[in-house]
Amino acid sequence: MSVFAFLRHPALLLTAVSAAIAFAWFVLGMPVEMPRSPFGAGEKIHCVSYDPLSPEAAARGEIVSPERIDEDLTRLASLASCVRTYRTGAGLDHLPDIAARHGLWVWQGIEIGRDAARNDDEIERAIALAPTHRDVIRAFVVGSEVLSRRDMPSSELSTHLRRVRAWTGIPVTYADRWQTWLEVEPLAAAVDFITIHVALYDAEFPIPASEAIREMVGTRARVAVRFAGKKVVVGEAGWPSAGRMREAALPSPVSQARVLHEFATAAKAGDLELNLFESYDQPWRQGRKGVAGSHWGLLSADTGAAKFVWGRPVSNHPLWFMQGSLGVMLAFVVFAAAYAAARSFGLPGPRAANWWPVALVALAAGLPIGWAVAEIPLQSSSVLDWVYSIVSIAVAFAAPPVAAAALIRRTPVEGFAIPLNARFRQAVDPLGLAVAAVFVLTAMLSMQQALALVFDPVYRGFPFAPLTGPVIALLILALRNPAGSPHGGVAETVAAAVLAAAALFIAVNETLWNWQALWFAALLLALAWTCRSARTGQIP
Repeated sequence: MSVFAFLRHPALLLTAVSAAIAFAWFVLGMPVEMPRSPFGAGEKIHCVSYDPLSPEAAARGEIVSPERIDEDLTRLASLASCVRTYRTGAGLDHLPDIAARHGLWVWQGIEIGRDAARNDDEIERAIALAPTHRDVIRAFVVGSEVLSRRDMPSSELSTHLRRVRAWTGIPVTYADRWQTWLEVEPLAAAVDFITIHVALYDAEFPIPASEAIREMVGTRARVAVRFAGKKVVVGEAGWPSAGRMREAALPSPVSQARVLHEFATAAKAGDLELNLFESYDQPWRQGRKGVAGSHWGLLSADTGAAKFVWGRPVSNHPLWFMQGSLGVMLAFVVFAAAYAAARSFGLPGPRAANWWPVALVALAAGLPIGWAVAEIPLQSSSVLDWVYSIVSIAVAFAAPPVAAAALIRRTPVEGFAIPLNARFRQAVDPLGLAVAAVFVLTAMLSMQQALALVFDPVYRGFPFAPLTGPVIALLILALRNPAGSPHGGVAETVAAAVLAAAALFIAVNETLWNWQALWFAALLLALAWTCRSARTGQIP
């Protein structure tokens, strides 16, 4: 069979597209081998952070019940030898008792901030815990990143540290970013050991997962040299399992598992005290720090299940079969819509149509749709987020079949005015109106996210998965079915300029290492071209 005949045979093209989608998802879902487990029989992680309440919830007086703490520590006891907490209030003063029953020891946090009365309450509860929990509480962590937030001067913090040490007789430390510790060297005299936080993914200049271990070990060594004679422990270091790319730093299940394997191995080999951040995913962080902020945990917030098993392979897409099947189904729908259009258009037979553009639309729609659906619960933390996600998915399913039918029936991309003006709508058939509707929705969704990434980019994701199918489908339609004249109205021209400018800004701001940003920027440029090619509304 010649290539020309193949391109006009819809069944063969659908088979090829389906096979490509299935193979792509098979590759994406393949488990990735991890290093050997760093733990022998009976060995565990040194310590993990446990922070079940947001600071705002604690300030409102919400309490973590002893039953909740017991349930959480039951799971953690099989993974770690220690838990680090961040406050004594909100019911966490019960934690040492419960930890003792599970064979865990504790770095007991004391929340320090700008409210002097609350600081005194926290310290008094800590002092009250000391007499009966000396075998469980190995250290009091008096404040976390207080100086970085500029909540108080280091001299006042030093007073709190000396007070806790004097009244409890238990070692005290203060936890902050390693850079902050280098700026307050005199504070070292008030602590028994120095606790540093090592930012990697969330650093000002993000560190790729492949360099995380070198950065963590090197940072700790750098601080140890500066504070010779003081023990330096890593109080927070970790990696998120989901979230947007930051430069070359990519959150994923595989990258999280690999980074934590390397951290635990280095800690064991170098006799390094390391507290992993953190035990459970914390959904409350998503509104403040995006998807990545809520996915640092070793354990899932929903089920409490471990995200990976030490030494075992990990997949970024464990549901790859269902995601690939969804893509194949959408490809079938795209071809079915095109076939129905061919029959209604009066073509002498299905092979009389040119099917390769339809195949490209089906491929562009089917490949990312499973990814897009999987991202819905991750990206949706508010009502507005859910509305955006639902509309995006609806467009991702609707636009490709509509574009495929329009390709067969030689319908061009209709401009923004068509669905908005009753007189303009009379000039087009229902298929043209459907094309205009998905075009307007795709442009609106894209511009909303593009402008958000320009003006508030830090924790915004890149919605490349749900937008790939609609944008590519409309681009192919604009290329294959030119609108003729007139085209490129004022609204379409403005939209094209906004999309193109945003695309360039995003690509530069996120750097060329960020393939998610580049993919999204490329989609914006493609949509900008389509906007300039769309036909303006015409009154019959």
